[in-house]
Amino acid sequence: MKRCPQCNRVETDETLNFCRADGAPLVVTEATESESATMALPGSRPSEEFTTGRLADAPSIAVLPFVNMSADPENEYFCDGLAEELLNALAKIDELKVAARTSTFSFKGKNVDVSEIGRALKVRTILEGSVRKSGNRMRITVQLVNAADGYHLWSERYDREMQDIFDVQDEITLNVVAALKLKLLGEEKAAVLKRYTHNAEAYQLYLRGRFFFTKRTPEAFQKAIEYFGQAIELDTEYALAYSGLADCQIFLGFYELMAPAEAEKHLLASAFKSLDLDDTVAETHNSVALYKSMYQWDFSGADKAHQRALSLNPKYAYGHHSNSVTLSLQGLCDEAIAAEKRAIELEPFTAILNAALGWWYYLARRNDEAIEQSLRTIEIAPNHFFAHWVLGLAYGQAGKYEDAVAELRKATTLTGWSQYIRGDLGRIYGQKGQRDEALKLLAEFREQAKEQYVSPVNLAKVYAGLGENEQVFEQLERACEERSVKLPWFMLDPCLDTLRADPRFADLVKRIGLPQ
Repeated sequence: MKRCPQCNRVETDETLNFCRADGAPLVVTEATESESATMALPGSRPSEEFTTGRLADAPSIAVLPFVNMSADPENEYFCDGLAEELLNALAKIDELKVAARTSTFSFKGKNVDVSEIGRALKVRTILEGSVRKSGNRMRITVQLVNAADGYHLWSERYDREMQDIFDVQDEITLNVVAALKLKLLGEEKAAVLKRYTHNAEAYQLYLRGRFFFTKRTPEAFQKAIEYFGQAIELDTEYALAYSGLADCQIFLGFYELMAPAEAEKHLLASAFKSLDLDDTVAETHNSVALYKSMYQWDFSGADKAHQRALSLNPKYAYGHHSNSVTLSLQGLCDEAIAAEKRAIELEPFTAILNAALGWWYYLARRNDEAIEQSLRTIEIAPNHFFAHWVLGLAYGQAGKYEDAVAELRKATTLTGWSQYIRGDLGRIYGQKGQRDEALKLLAEFREQAKEQYVSPVNLAKVYAGLGENEQVFEQLERACEERSVKLPWFMLDPCLDTLRADPRFADLVKRIGLPQ
């Protein structure tokens, strides 16, 4: 055991997370291959909740990502997955406020004092730990800490076989509940301790799949699909693995990495299979909802699936975000904004939620708010490509073409593979009068289409910027025929407002199922 010289907090040898001694501002960095973010924390002044005791009657906790103490860096997936599973279990307790995954995982690898974390996430307790894995053996060390003073409320060490992982998770969860002096009723306890598979190897593969899914890159999606598929081979009734597989296919289509028909072919089986296996899990209903809205344009069916998901788990931030996606697809931008704000309340530090809110403002013709929200998101996550994309759209709508080009170029550089951002860049080039640059992007799209899928929506964007309306409608018609995933959103885009009086536009709107 060692004691931090700055805050007097006791640390085990395996989790040396001492405070910053140089007095420099505390900064948390979150990064993936496609989205990196530098998140500035609130100042060091004690939060109002700590000083007033406002949270005294509201138990709250943040589950930090566990530290990988193993020799193999690939065990990182297991550490992250274990922490996430504990977080998900605790989130099912009604009287316990649980900080969201993205918020807590933003502290990964950072020597930030628990009091700073408590203030940033507005929680009173912190669960942290480490994992040492060797072969089929594991040692898990866990401690529950009072965020206000850094003192331990409970700690334990588990030396077990991998096949005992489910029992260990249950023990940790129940010990945390006991330490926080919470009471679990029968149904709530059953939900908290529910197991989605009894196969430890399938579970590890599932955790690998979720680990890669969160990276949101073409290569990572493919790895996630492989791991989810292997998990299903070991447990053919693993509903969450099917749901993870469906989510991968959804995003392959959304990011235009795969043709809609091809993505849907795989998605159809996995999404509904997950629901058939377990309809009491919010994730399975959410996967079906996204499939219905984004691929079938069945907005009514999607609404019902979203409501079912959120009734099962009202704290499901991603569920509220997905609901905002479906609402926006229907042109219900005010409702989408409200749903996204609810998601942000649950996960305030999640960049994609904040960026999406800016997009909904843009589609709602609330352009000043779109710019303000995008800039706020970039403060949270300076290198988040989606936020720069939305800011570029909003600058373009405001006629600030130089700024729009700069933001869209930045967004393109951050991804390196995004078609839809390049399409908007081509559109802005056309509006800005840089016809040669716009035509160059069109040529690149046509060359790219010889080897991989290129959405007609992106060609339509460039033609819209060039003012070539006949070509715009030709590409929109193609996009409608193949059910391009991003077509409904583009039909709502302010850049097409000059075409809305054309009967062809109204016909497309009707066929998609958008409000007239």
